[in-house]
Amino acid sequence: MIGVTMHTIDSVLPAAGYVSDGGLETDLIFNRGQELPEFASFPLVESEQGRALLRDYYDGYADVARRAGAALTLESPTWRANPDWGARVGYDAASLDRVNRAAVAFLHGLRTDWGDLDVRIIGVVGPRGDGYVAGAAPDPDEAAGYHRPQIAALASAGADLVAAYTLTGAEEAIGVVRAARGVQVPVLVGFTVETDGTLPDGSTLREAVAAVDAVDPPEGFILNCAHPIHIAPALAEGGDWCARIVGVSPNASTLSHAELDAAEELDAGDLGLLHSSYDALRPHLPSLRVVGGCCGTDDRHVAALWAA
Repeated sequence: MIGVTMHTIDSVLPAAGYVSDGGLETDLIFNRGQELPEFASFPLVESEQGRALLRDYYDGYADVARRAGAALTLESPTWRANPDWGARVGYDAASLDRVNRAAVAFLHGLRTDWGDLDVRIIGVVGPRGDGYVAGAAPDPDEAAGYHRPQIAALASAGADLVAAYTLTGAEEAIGVVRAARGVQVPVLVGFTVETDGTLPDGSTLREAVAAVDAVDPPEGFILNCAHPIHIAPALAEGGDWCARIVGVSPNASTLSHAELDAAEELDAGDLGLLHSSYDALRPHLPSLRVVGGCCGTDDRHVAALWAA
């Protein structure tokens, strides 16, 4: 870590609160009838029709931010734009570099158009494997090498920071942070938890945060892809580590990851339960400033979380 700058969260996300978007892929598939092979939304960036669909999606969250009087994060549709998942939809290294850069450029265009909003552009990174199932723990240096090309492309295209979502264990998270440090871009680490509040690899959230912070601390942590009632057990014991969590993007549904994987219809959940159970988390999260949604949520859910 010698010679590597870790930014403060206030320098990375300086506003008091940021509206984030919801479940991009589930919204596109179930609400808008868009086919997404391998759950990959990044190819949409490469067509005029796809960009129009994405703009309409992001427009909804810009409107929520305006109504809430909040800032906005624009997250690139690049969760699947890494080598293993990209190869499944016909993208090699060169085309992945191109599309990651194009995704950030597209968001820069939206930020220019929305000059009335304070917008931060986040380059999104996903896990190498399944975000719901923990495989063998990778070597952190190997994970860093794997994720570095995508992170470098996002950073060079002008992302203000990068964020890795639905990671299932600390080792890959450490690799993501090392890759981000190598290209001098701020980074957030996002974990998902099961219905009992533990990560898919069996570790507690507290253990995972501590393990990453002990080696290569990011600017902050995010929790996503779990309902607030599943996140609550992970925060119940409290502690200073909870202040490291800066964002929570919950699922709409209370179903488990296994049940969601098998679902053929969208479970949009209960807006009232989502709002009340999310509010119950807030006293445990003194650094919370990014509030959005994940699977099954759309701008209605995020508006409810912001009471907008």
